Amino acid sequence: MRKIIHLDMDAFYASVEQRDDPQLRSKPVIVAWRGNRSVVCAASYEARTFGVRSAMPSVRAQRMCPSAIFVPPDFPRYRAVSRSVQEILKRHTDRIEPLSLDEAYLDVTENKMGLPTATLVARMIRRQIHDELNLTASAGVAPNKFLAKLASDWRKPDGLFVIQPEEIDAFLLPLPVGRLPGVGKVTGEKLAKLGIQTVEDLRSLDLSVLEHEFGHYGLRLHELARGTDDSQVTPNRLTQSISVEGTYEQDVLLAETEPMIRRLIEKLWSASRKEPRIARTVVLKLKTSEFRTLTRSYTPASPPSSCEEMTDIALWLRERVTLDPRQRYRLVGVGLSNFREAEETVAQTVLFE
Repeated sequence: MRKIIHLDMDAFYASVEQRDDPQLRSKPVIVAWRGNRSVVCAASYEARTFGVRSAMPSVRAQRMCPSAIFVPPDFPRYRAVSRSVQEILKRHTDRIEPLSLDEAYLDVTENKMGLPTATLVARMIRRQIHDELNLTASAGVAPNKFLAKLASDWRKPDGLFVIQPEEIDAFLLPLPVGRLPGVGKVTGEKLAKLGIQTVEDLRSLDLSVLEHEFGHYGLRLHELARGTDDSQVTPNRLTQSISVEGTYEQDVLLAETEPMIRRLIEKLWSASRKEPRIARTVVLKLKTSEFRTLTRSYTPASPPSSCEEMTDIALWLRERVTLDPRQRYRLVGVGLSNFREAEETVAQTVLFE
């Protein structure tokens, strides 16, 4: 029987801002750039009481919470704090799967401290984060990743919830099916038409019915309804791609995108310096006023060796966009992909994608 912890930092970006600026404590804080097209990166729990949530348009968030204090995001600082959290986690196990800057899975079936239960490990981790970083984290403890993730949401913020093997059915069966990963609006509506509202209802359906209605995902639903999840905690998951993007206040012509591209490449170059492997492919992304997305990518014979070289490639990719010159664009993004170990990045034939 595995012992899995899902650790989730509470309102991470906003909590870091409140920790570092005493004037923000106990106040509704929204981490976001101001602007008509900006979105919320994070909201403190004081702001969440007004209904503010991550990924919400900033304009809407301001209407919902007029007293909110807007703070521009400081991702280098958040990454530094995240590394400090990771160092605490490594005291307890090497089997850590980071999901983002603020959450991770840990397999503590065996732990370095020799603690007898996963619950004690989770308690110690949360206490160390609080004492050393002055931040709070919520944790879920369960026999697998799926259940641990559900459990960590159960008593947020600053909570701990444990699902023992013998308690799985009592916890899981009453839940609405919308709590299951992958059950969004469309799948939820389809399940509702089948008379399925709760996990217990879902468990009553035969596997053949689920596979007929949902294809391969039907098998996943069948397993989740039984609390089954065999996926492993995967340490050191390798980066497949990194990207940054920006949205304009007002749509612009292609010829007017160069300043944004240059700023984004600077951020991308800085982020790429933190990766142990080297990216070989540069990607340019554009979204038109009509929300059509275009991408252009280029794999040079050798990886870009400077920010200037990466900028030149991105601007050259822009020239490969052949839409009407009067077409306007609302978003620009740049990215890197095709990561390889340093010794693998030998000269190769130039590829166009």
